[in-house]
Amino acid sequence: MLEVEHLTLDGPMLIRPRVFADDRGHFLESFNEKAFSEATGVAMRFVQDNTSLSHKNVLRGLHFQVEPHAQAKLVRVVHGAVMDVCVDIRPESSRFGAHLCVELSEADHALLFVPAGFAHGFLAREPGSVFQYKCSKYYHPAAERTLRWNDPALGIDWGIDRPIVSEKDQAGATFAELFGRTP
Repeated sequence: MLEVEHLTLDGPMLIRPRVFADDRGHFLESFNEKAFSEATGVAMRFVQDNTSLSHKNVLRGLHFQVEPHAQAKLVRVVHGAVMDVCVDIRPESSRFGAHLCVELSEADHALLFVPAGFAHGFLAREPGSVFQYKCSKYYHPAAERTLRWNDPALGIDWGIDRPIVSEKDQAGATFAELFGRTP
């Protein structure tokens, strides 16, 4: 049984699996295609699983792929904690350019469904944060884009002044450069 929470933007959902815990530890089913579809109303086939390890204060993102390679993602934290950020980049959306922030941690076991049409990134809040994500499309380098994590037009409060950011992510484009208008 999955508990689904719809968030402030249409599309992303926080999903809490049932956790069986006792004095030995815990067990949870991290993904079941049938249960996911029934609980969310989304029929989704995931084709690629990725895992990243990040030191505290590492910021990754904001990444997305353009059509026909746009990816939906199902993300979770296996170890540590992150602040996860989704930016609505669907031009037809009434919330185009809006973002949401969700805390994910190994303690809460929650998963975040990020539909295609959202730029995605996260900030590691704890040392050795392990982040796993399922993708609906394969990685396609020519379709990959990076939205600048600190674009003032987005107004994202990452809660840190100087995160550790890759050169690629630091060189990301602004919202206006990518979409020809501001949010």
